[in-house]
Amino acid sequence: MTNLSTRFQIRQRNPVSGRTLPSPMPEPMQGNLDRAQALLAEEFMGVTTDGRIVPGLYTLQKTGLSIDPIKNAANTFLASLNAEQKDTASFDVDSSVWRQWSNIHPFLMRHGAFLDELSPAQQDNAMALLKESLSPTGYQTARDIMRLNESILEITGKTDEYGEWLYWMSMMGTPSSDEPWGWQIDGHHLIINYFMVNGRAVMSPVFMGSEPIDADVGKYAGTRVFHDEEHLGLVLAQSLSAEQRSKAVIGDELPPEVFTTAFRDNFELKYEGIRYDDLSSSQQGMMLSVIDTYVVRMRQDQASLKMDEVKEHLRETYFAWMGAATEQDVYYYRIHSPVILIEFDYQRGVALDTDKPTKDHIHTVVRTPNGNDYGKDLLRQHRENADASHGHRS
Repeated sequence: MTNLSTRFQIRQRNPVSGRTLPSPMPEPMQGNLDRAQALLAEEFMGVTTDGRIVPGLYTLQKTGLSIDPIKNAANTFLASLNAEQKDTASFDVDSSVWRQWSNIHPFLMRHGAFLDELSPAQQDNAMALLKESLSPTGYQTARDIMRLNESILEITGKTDEYGEWLYWMSMMGTPSSDEPWGWQIDGHHLIINYFMVNGRAVMSPVFMGSEPIDADVGKYAGTRVFHDEEHLGLVLAQSLSAEQRSKAVIGDELPPEVFTTAFRDNFELKYEGIRYDDLSSSQQGMMLSVIDTYVVRMRQDQASLKMDEVKEHLRETYFAWMGAATEQDVYYYRIHSPVILIEFDYQRGVALDTDKPTKDHIHTVVRTPNGNDYGKDLLRQHRENADASHGHRS
């Protein structure tokens, strides 16, 4: 064990592998896998407030935006793979593997090309795809999460569980300028699902987290993530009056996990907290700043489209808070509307020995409610239009 920082105490537990399924499967892991498979067997609906999809929220139309840089980066990555690697990385655009992501670090149901087994040049090509798809801020956050996964390896010495390249890249469909396709990166604390059609991207679900959230020693000393996500959410909470806070605060204790984590594609989550219209104009600006912090992880042209979509539903947008609201406190918050769901939560230690939530471990998630996670509603519309067009020609 390599203890690189006196700030951390390492949790002692049975070792698990992040690279392969153990045999025999430990009972807790088998239980997790069984629960995951049962939830994945459900037909996809999406996150809703009451089990019913709100129709007409997403419109399939040509955006006029070019995604050719993303397409070209995807093709370069695929061309760098040998035949076996390419076969492992490639899936149909409507494959069920979209939904088989998981934040937990033990190997559960990973799929795609394993970055840790690729050459440095192939790894660079995979990262080039992320760089073209994301904004500079989004790309920096993704890479820093990967680097901090290396930092927790340095702290714990657990090479089978953690590392900068313990991530899997999957390609869904054939890269195209207009036809539907996408990609997914999946691994500990970093999951991005990125779907495209007609020049429009849908980037969700996105799960980003880290333990720890900063490194003060080691290979990536000075790396830190989620400063704005922490700070801007807290600033909004601290701005609330007593009356506003009575609406916004929905609990004193933090949930053990964000509500819409892995395998909760059909989760029902009602609107709670304070509504956008019940905030002052300056507080409304603060809420938009929080939302923008998550949306701006996409490349700028796509983020602008998403923010326009968000702004159409501000009167139906809610801000909810759990916990206290000082710089020293841990807390949970979410922003929830018909077209976006953002969650932020502090976690107890997993690698680090803390039984209560601490500021060293953060989870965040972004969802597109009402059936458009993974771009599924846009894919449905595309297929219906294609079928109608085919029927008209015949």
